[in-house]
Amino acid sequence: MNTEKFKKFTILHSNDMHGDFLAEASGIAEGHAIGGMSLLSGYINKVRQEEKNVLFVISGDMLQGSMIDTEYKGISTMEIMNYLAPDVVTLGNHELDYGLPHLLFLEKMANFPIVNANLYIKKYNKRLMNPYLILNVDGFDIMFIGIVTEEALRTLKRDRSIGTFVNLEDAAAEISKICNAYKNDDIDLTVILTHIGFEEDKKLAAMLDPELGVDMIIGGHSHTFLEQPAEVNNILIAQAGVGTDQIGRFDIVVDDDTNSIVEWKWQLLPVDSNLAEPDLNIASLIATFKEEVDRKYNRLVGRLARQLIHPKREEETELGNLITDIFAQLDALDVVFVASGAIRGKELGPLVTLSDLKKVFPYDDTLYKFKVSGAHLTQIFTYMMRPENKTPGQGEYFQVNKGIQAIYNAHEKRLESLTINGQSPEEDRQYTICMDGYRYQNSQAKLGITHEELGDSKVVSKSAQDVLEEYFGNHQNLNSQIEGRLIYK
Repeated sequence: MNTEKFKKFTILHSNDMHGDFLAEASGIAEGHAIGGMSLLSGYINKVRQEEKNVLFVISGDMLQGSMIDTEYKGISTMEIMNYLAPDVVTLGNHELDYGLPHLLFLEKMANFPIVNANLYIKKYNKRLMNPYLILNVDGFDIMFIGIVTEEALRTLKRDRSIGTFVNLEDAAAEISKICNAYKNDDIDLTVILTHIGFEEDKKLAAMLDPELGVDMIIGGHSHTFLEQPAEVNNILIAQAGVGTDQIGRFDIVVDDDTNSIVEWKWQLLPVDSNLAEPDLNIASLIATFKEEVDRKYNRLVGRLARQLIHPKREEETELGNLITDIFAQLDALDVVFVASGAIRGKELGPLVTLSDLKKVFPYDDTLYKFKVSGAHLTQIFTYMMRPENKTPGQGEYFQVNKGIQAIYNAHEKRLESLTINGQSPEEDRQYTICMDGYRYQNSQAKLGITHEELGDSKVVSKSAQDVLEEYFGNHQNLNSQIEGRLIYK
């Protein structure tokens, strides 16, 4: 092999790490740890020592999902990421959870480049971040371009000055613009770092002109576990699940003459004690954050009758029913909508600490109530229960309170019946519904109803988390069952 013409590169990649900092002990064998930043960092260090040309990239959503992240509003995460020293990162929707000014502060903290090509300050048509990065590695130029999901736009609804291209055609055009501008710079490898979901990645790849020379899409957002990368339009598409329990690894050979990948091998490797030795430096940094958080949040809030579970976002769950029923006690509310994805833990109880509660329900938001007609209520349920909302990583499934029963015919794509405490809604009668501020901001996309149709809002509570904490403290041995509130035929 002519080493000048062909170069071997190793690209390690993570996505949707969501503050998954700590290793979990496994039942397979004592002392066998799975995941966590310490083992992940240990493996990255090992590969950097063993291989010549190593790149580590992250495809969005470093933030949100752990008490350590929430307590420090992502500052702890950026410190930990600085230890990992990724070569390039792209933004996910959760990077915007603490607001735009805070994101810009976090970006200043980062010792690594963050790329995004399609977030704009609308008035001035200026990009918020660097759209791309060209790294020269062992004489080869590698270009990374960042693209984020339209979910980010919804998160930013409250900040009117920022916008993004909201569809894939525009994102593809943006990639084309950048690739065309650097056509004569002899870019050897072009990698798009996306946070739009695996199915959208495949559509995006199909839209890109082969002349642009895009070689790979390394994605996130849909938490997809792959056996092997997809290949669309001669573009390799990969993703590495969710959290730090695994890491993606590409070993590729690039041809300098044709600027293309001539050989590749991909693995999704389990991050465990067999893969690498833990990195003790990063472990001690995380321990300092953990001690502080434990001291503050490990107090007992209340007790459930038994452990309640939330195993999947796309179905009615015990924990979902309990949370909606607690919110329903706040006021004279007919229907409470709680997004299944807002419940981040898979189980809670029987003992419930403040830390447990905040892990399970990390997003603190205002709860609003609205009056809608019976006709609009039927419209909401018809939209909300459509089959695509049950697609993992794509739609948004909702949990609803006691007394609601909606039956949806998935085959015929229609709502068969809706009752509130056994009564069908009357078209002209007014019903009181409750939802959080984020869903209200995005009511059209999430519930199929406009702000005009929702009418005036009233605040039920400024803090959904406070409501839960207070209720758990004053009601012991709470229980909840799956009752068939939302039924699919």
